[in-house]
Amino acid sequence: MVAATSTHFDQRSYPAVDAADKESCRPDFAIALYPGHLWNDDGNFKLNPSVPVTTNTPPTFLVQAENDPVDNVNNSLVYYLALKNAGFPWRCICMRRADMPMGCGARSFRLRNGPGWWRRGWGRSE
Repeated sequence: MVAATSTHFDQRSYPAVDAADKESCRPDFAIALYPGHLWNDDGNFKLNPSVPVTTNTPPTFLVQAENDPVDNVNNSLVYYLALKNAGFPWRCICMRRADMPMGCGARSFRLRNGPGWWRRGWGRSE
């Protein structure tokens, strides 16, 4: 959902009804936690073509655990490569193991590291 929203912002889902609808739908940034459906498991390590990364895609922060039993870590990795190749800010954190659900346990990523990546200025424009 996050990847779709941050790559399809130029396609409005309803006709404009007032001045606010003439503003851009592009998000300022995207945070994708455990993204799915970004990689076609067909033997090729390629981004799903329904998620077109361009130079207008907003800065994106990805988090994924390698032991996620639902969405393979390759979903984040293939998206990370597309973001990197587009040449704009991104950050990818792939954890070898994470307690599920993420952020709900005493040993969770959220409690250990917090949102420090944002406070350190990752999200600022250069």
